[in-house]
Amino acid sequence: MTTYSDIQKYLGTEADSLLTHKARVPHTQLHTPHPHFVDQIFIPSDRNQRVINNLQRLYGTGRLAHTGYLSILPIDQGIEHSAGASFAKNPAMFDPENIVKLAVEGGCNGVASTFGVLGMVSRKYAHKIPFIVKINHNELLSYPNDFDQILFGTIDQAYEMGAAAVGATIYFGSEHSHRQIIEISQAFAYAHQKGMATILWCYLRNDAFKKDKDYHTSADLTGQANHLGVTLHADIIKQKQPDCNGGYLALNTGHSSYGKHDARIYTELSSDHPIDLCRYQVINCYMGRASLINSGGGSGSNDFHDAVRTAVINKRAGGAGLISGRKAFQRPMAEGVQLLNLIQDVYLCPQVTLA
Repeated sequence: MTTYSDIQKYLGTEADSLLTHKARVPHTQLHTPHPHFVDQIFIPSDRNQRVINNLQRLYGTGRLAHTGYLSILPIDQGIEHSAGASFAKNPAMFDPENIVKLAVEGGCNGVASTFGVLGMVSRKYAHKIPFIVKINHNELLSYPNDFDQILFGTIDQAYEMGAAAVGATIYFGSEHSHRQIIEISQAFAYAHQKGMATILWCYLRNDAFKKDKDYHTSADLTGQANHLGVTLHADIIKQKQPDCNGGYLALNTGHSSYGKHDARIYTELSSDHPIDLCRYQVINCYMGRASLINSGGGSGSNDFHDAVRTAVINKRAGGAGLISGRKAFQRPMAEGVQLLNLIQDVYLCPQVTLA
C-alpha cells in the first residue's frame, strides 16, 4: 500500500501546494464520494431499480469498492487512436482477454472498451467485472481524417452481452455536436430503460478553441461541457483534467461574441490553482451528484508521478476517481497493475483529504 509519505515523494516540489490547498468553493457545498453515495444520490432520482443495481455493482467492485470512488480501465484506443499506434508498445493488448485481465488484476471497478473487445470475452468475464461498452468512436481510417463520433452498435447489443453501463463521447463545440447530442440523449434514455448506467466523455472539439493556448482543457469550457453532459442524464462524467482557464474570455476578444460568462467564474468559483480548476468541473456536475472522473492522459516519461498528481487533484477537488488507460496498458501487465494500484492508493489514503 502506498503511504502518504510516498505520495508526497511522488509529488515532489508540488506536494505542499497540492496537499494543503483550500479551495475557493468549500467542499461542504458538494455531494462528495462516500460509501453510501448510490443510496443517497440515485435512489431519490428517476433511475429505475435496475440502473441503481448496476451503479451499485460498479461502485462496489475492485479495490475501491464501497468508498464512493472509481478506478476504471478504458481501452478503446484501438479505434480512437488506431490499434497499431496504441498497442505497438505492448502487442499483448491486441488480445481482448488481456484487456479485461488487466482490469481484473488491477483491482478496477470496471473496464470500458468496444463492442468487439467486450463481446469477444463477455461470457467469461461479464459477471466478474462490470463491463462499460463504448457505443461510439472517432475512427481514423477515413482520408483525410474526419473528427466525428459515430455509433458502432446498439444499446440492445450492450444489454445482451451483460454490460453494467454504456459509455459515449460527445465533441461539444464541433460541427457534429448537434447530431451527437440527439443520438446520445436517445441512446442514454434507452440504456436507462434497459437498466444500464451511463457514462459520458464530455470532450471539446473545435479549432477555434486554440488561441494563445489550447482552451480545450480550460475549466470554464470543460465545466460547461460537463453541465451539458449531466443534462443528458449521464450518471458519471468523464472529462480531461483542466490545466488553464479563461476560454470564454479568449473567445470574446476583438469583435467576436461567444457563449455567456460571468467574471465570478474566475474570481469566486475558481482560481489558477489546479484543484480550484478541477473543483469548477465538479460544481458543474450538479455539485458532485454526478461523479466526475478525470482521464489519466497519455503515456510519457514520468507516468507514476503524473498519475499520482492527477489523482490527488481529482480527489481533493471532490472528484470520484480516474479513468486511466494508456499509462497502464502500454506497459507489461505487472507494471500496469502497479500503476493502477498506485492511483487507487491515493483514494484509499485518508490523509489525502478534500480541499
